[in-house]
Amino acid sequence: MTQKVPRKTGFFDHYEELIGTWTRRLRNRQQAQDLAHDTFVRVLESNVDAVEQPRAYLHQTARNIAVDGFRREELRAAKEQAGVPSGSSETGDPEQYMRALQLAESVERALQELPLNCRRVFVWQKIEGLTQAEIAERLGLSKNMVEKYMIRTLRHLRERVGSA
Repeated sequence: MTQKVPRKTGFFDHYEELIGTWTRRLRNRQQAQDLAHDTFVRVLESNVDAVEQPRAYLHQTARNIAVDGFRREELRAAKEQAGVPSGSSETGDPEQYMRALQLAESVERALQELPLNCRRVFVWQKIEGLTQAEIAERLGLSKNMVEKYMIRTLRHLRERVGSA
């Protein structure tokens, strides 16, 4: 009696392609490998036997994971920027904590209104401490363009959140 091979094995044909695509997009092979790993874990844990286009499904899953990760990082960074302690509940004055939390949420909402490169420049420069030259290299842009993205982001945050 022959045993039917699960369709999940067809996904592995696209492993190297997935890493190559995301290495180019992220400009970091280690991050691309981590993303590919997370993508395959999600695929193997789900019921994907009916997927007719494994390649497209893999790339969409990777894209979703990358976007989710970026959003989590933006929220963490905005909270950190607003002075909200990460991984802890209230510390000190409850009113101050609530104001900081509201500010962080306002910053996150305002950042979501901006294009992806504006958000990246803000997070990488203000939170991670990268220089404009490092950001320009990561994004494949000029330093001048990075500066324009930062100015646009700061102006937008000032308009939406205020100087609080």
